[in-house]
Amino acid sequence: MADEHFLSTPASFQAWAQDRKSLVLEHFYRDLRRRLGFLLAADGEPEGGAWNFDCDNRKSFSREGPGMLPLPLAFAPDTLSREVLDLVAHRFGDNPGTLAGFELPVTRADSLAFLEDFVENRLDLFGPYEDAMWSGEAFLYHSRLSALLNVKLLNPRECLEKAVKAYSEKRARLASVEGFVRQILGWREFVRGIYWHYMPDYLEMNALAHQEELPPFFWNGQTRMTCVRESMKAVLKYGYTHHIQRLMVLGQFALLYGVDPAKFHGWHMAMYLDAIDWASLPNTLGMSQFGDGGIVGTKPYCASGNYINKMSNYCGSCPYAPQKASGEKACPFTTLYWDFLDRHRETLAENHRMGFQYRNLNNKDKSELREIRERARYLRDHIDRI
Repeated sequence: MADEHFLSTPASFQAWAQDRKSLVLEHFYRDLRRRLGFLLAADGEPEGGAWNFDCDNRKSFSREGPGMLPLPLAFAPDTLSREVLDLVAHRFGDNPGTLAGFELPVTRADSLAFLEDFVENRLDLFGPYEDAMWSGEAFLYHSRLSALLNVKLLNPRECLEKAVKAYSEKRARLASVEGFVRQILGWREFVRGIYWHYMPDYLEMNALAHQEELPPFFWNGQTRMTCVRESMKAVLKYGYTHHIQRLMVLGQFALLYGVDPAKFHGWHMAMYLDAIDWASLPNTLGMSQFGDGGIVGTKPYCASGNYINKMSNYCGSCPYAPQKASGEKACPFTTLYWDFLDRHRETLAENHRMGFQYRNLNNKDKSELREIRERARYLRDHIDRI
């Protein structure tokens, strides 16, 4: 019997994937939208004339920041929750994280209220700022519905229907609703399909042959890098960060540093409330660490510190300079980014989506590359000091 908490099945994904040279999310997403009828106009074409509004959803905040944000809906732990919290404190008190301030819904009724609160108060601005980051703001306009979906307190169809209704009633812009629909109907179903299509061999994939251990700050958050420290604060306090902090801060550092992708997946499973194997493995080993060699994403998600500077205010309070690749003030992301491209030139230079990055790498003279390599070696030898 098909699991009603998903909108496709492993068998239907297998049929879709059969005989395809590559498995592209966008193709899968469009097929599923056509079949299920979400955000389609009367003529069967996509609402608004486009399947994807990503170009509208990449804004960062101004210098003033996000301003007054809607307060998160919070639920005081009931008697059973307090008993569980006490049990966890007794058995796992020395583990990373904290139990203080646990306020998530744990019942069906409260989960529905949590969904309604997102649709009414955050959905409209979710799209434009879904990739933005800001110090001290763990949630911004994100829904935090993933854990509730994964433990089946919410059904994905009801989440999609409420979001689409908000668009039809002009309570939320199309770009935000389409972005939300793509996360649930597209990405969530896609990674589940990937998982069952490639397991158990998927867990063993390590296309870049990375072998490093996770640096200590992935467990305790103690680092001078503001972006990593801010992201780890949220992980340790809430068991949560939104997708850009996962992918382009914590995930990217692990990728550039050379962490074993299976160990990064294990860390993610240990630290995040919404981590469940079928969702975590393709997202961490595949998309984040490029361990599958391009099954989930056609290129590694890597960038210099300038990307983080563009999408956040983190760099303004950081001792490292995002534009510098060598020297004491160099941003570790920027140093390791160029070092990563240099180390994997043979593997990645022929990737057509990496052409611009390798042209920039080729423009660096030998002395500059030598300084970058030296700084990268220093970072690895003194990782506890950064």
